Amino acid sequence: MNKIKFVYWQDENFWLGYLYEYPDYITQGESFDELKENLKDIHNDIISNAVPYIRKIAEMEVA
Repeated sequence: MNKIKFVYWQDENFWLGYLYEYPDYITQGESFDELKENLKDIHNDIISNAVPYIRKIAEMEVA
């Protein structure tokens, strides 16, 4: 099983979050479990190329 990082927070009524590597795609859920399911759906859409023009986060070394 693969693991993926995500960022989340709780609003008054909802849990909100996004996949760490794809911050442009925010989703929400009425529960933390629903949020995680929605994040899995987004991840599946991204890896199946169903979402065009994906922006990603990368890291590099600088002097």
